[in-house]
Amino acid sequence: MRIATYNVEWFTNLFDRRGRLLDDDQWSSRYNVTRAQQLGGLGIVFTAINADAVLIVEAPDDNSRRKTVPMLESFAAYFNLRQRRALIGFSNETQQQIALLYDPDAVSAVFDPQEGTEDCPRFDRSLKIDLDIDDTLDTVTFSKPPLEVALTTRAGKTVRLIGVHIKSKAPHGEVDPTSEVRIAIENRRKQLAQCIWLRRRIDAHLDAGDSLIVLGDFNDGPGLDEYEQLFGRSGLEIAVGEGSPPERRMRDPHARLRHGGHSLAAQPASARFWLPEAHQYFSAMLDYVLLSPDLCADDPAWRIWHPFDDPVCYRTPELREALLQASDHFPVTVDIPI
Repeated sequence: MRIATYNVEWFTNLFDRRGRLLDDDQWSSRYNVTRAQQLGGLGIVFTAINADAVLIVEAPDDNSRRKTVPMLESFAAYFNLRQRRALIGFSNETQQQIALLYDPDAVSAVFDPQEGTEDCPRFDRSLKIDLDIDDTLDTVTFSKPPLEVALTTRAGKTVRLIGVHIKSKAPHGEVDPTSEVRIAIENRRKQLAQCIWLRRRIDAHLDAGDSLIVLGDFNDGPGLDEYEQLFGRSGLEIAVGEGSPPERRMRDPHARLRHGGHSLAAQPASARFWLPEAHQYFSAMLDYVLLSPDLCADDPAWRIWHPFDDPVCYRTPELREALLQASDHFPVTVDIPI
């Protein structure tokens, strides 16, 4: 079985106000890419990865005029994708929903939020936690509550799946250096708090003996920015359970590569952003598929569908171009014998 996570930049703007696909030559919200080019690129990418279930980060919005599930299912029908059923969890007020697009012939999927406890409440509620060690509890919420799914394979295997879009640490819009540092540190605290909350849910599933997949855009990774040293570890490492016994650790090999090797060695990347001030691209590893220890027993195979780093993607011009036109992130997949 193949499970994927894919952050699709401005997917929502490929649909009109009534939720109909916009396959035309007008500009998309991606720089120098038309809506037809982005839409066609997505069709090629989804067909190529051929996953049984795809966690879509930044799925189209869900509001009184437009609904995420019908839009995703119309997209799937337009390209005759086998991943033709969609679901979302708690709808949020942003234009970036977290959704699952899946093949109903391969898996069944049900939105199944866990009620949790005071220390780990349901994801659409709030968590009280001391973020700055001042003996005062702060209130933390998810602007995009994680999607919790009970996934059952055709073979009858049940897997818990949690799709995430963890808060960005970037101080967007701040130009004053002092404000930029302050906002960056505040965002880092909130990002870490969300990962602590997520880790508590992971621990509950491991305690229950559940097979678990946690996947999505963590906006983080070991060694990604200069504030990590200030806080001791990354949010991703918290979610993984770094430092815990092996039976308590989630695994994605890309989450550990920065711990070994030469500091100047090339690192994996799942996203590629244009930096206008530097006139060049910046690559980062932000998207992960974390597996519980029991799912790692049969040698799962991870793959980042990077247009330049993956040999097959690079040698296939149509796919390479589609990946570049479709989004600023690239899919991450894992093949598991379940």
